[in-house]
Parts: sequence; structure tokens; C-alpha cells
Amino acid sequence: MTQDGVTLETSVGYVLKEASSALRAAMEEVLRPLGMTITQYATLELLSQRPGLTGSELARGTFVTRQSMNTLLQALEREGQVDRPGEAPVGKALPARLTPRGRRSLARATTAVRSVEVRMLAGLTPTEQAEALRMLRTMVRSLRDDAAPVAGDGHGDPAVGKS
Repeated sequence: MTQDGVTLETSVGYVLKEASSALRAAMEEVLRPLGMTITQYATLELLSQRPGLTGSELARGTFVTRQSMNTLLQALEREGQVDRPGEAPVGKALPARLTPRGRRSLARATTAVRSVEVRMLAGLTPTEQAEALRMLRTMVRSLRDDAAPVAGDGHGDPAVGKS
């Protein structure tokens, strides 16, 4: 069945949205028993890899509004998973850091989320996984400003391809 010339079964965009929806549902399923949302997990993961990010930077990295991220950070602070200084060291931005409790929560969540990714990629060889990642990054770059390469896509990154 087509609508405006698009066949859903062969539309890359449609199948990509379907995969995104399935991934989200699977992640929610494994995170729910841990009392965590995908956005909470993503926030903790970002802070683990890039300590000191601000609320605005975390919002961009987790695809939520600054207001939503501020509310989430306040909750994570109350739970003792994240710490921010009482006042900004420079300007107005408060850098956030994981606490030991936040690191423990993240470790449990990472194990759960990794199991979803392993399941998702089970039918692909390592070469196919690398090619899928390359193709997805190319699609992202095509939809964004071509002058700003996607991290790790091999364009403008001298470290790619080096061992």
C-alpha cells in the first residue's frame, strides 16, 4: 500500500522509526524494574562519560527541553545520584557530576541496556554492525549541516581508522 508514492515496507525512514520505537520499548522494559527512565539513564551515562556537563548540554544530549532536564536534575540530586554546586563557578551554568550512588545506579542500568543492544544486533556480523553504524551516521549527517561532521563517522576525525 502506498500513500503519496511511499511504500511503508520499503521506506527506510519508516523502518528506522519502527526500529527506534522497538528499541525504546525494549529499553523501557529493562529500565522500569530499576525505577529508571530512558532519559534518566541517558543523563547518567552522559555524566559518566563527560563529567561536569551543564543542564543545557545534558538536555541537548538526551533530546529533551532544558526545563525537562532541570526538573530531572533536581530529582536526581534529591535521590543522591547527581551533585551540582550551590552556585555556578562561571556564569549561570551548574556543572553536574555523578555521585557514588549515581555510578551504582548507572552500572545496573548499563547492564540492562547493553542486553537490549546485544539482542538487537544478534542477527548481524561484526562487519554488518559496523556498516549499519556507518550508514546511520551518514543518514544523520545528511539531515544535518554537512559542515558539522557526526562524531566518529570518519569525516574530519583523524583518529578513525587508526589502531
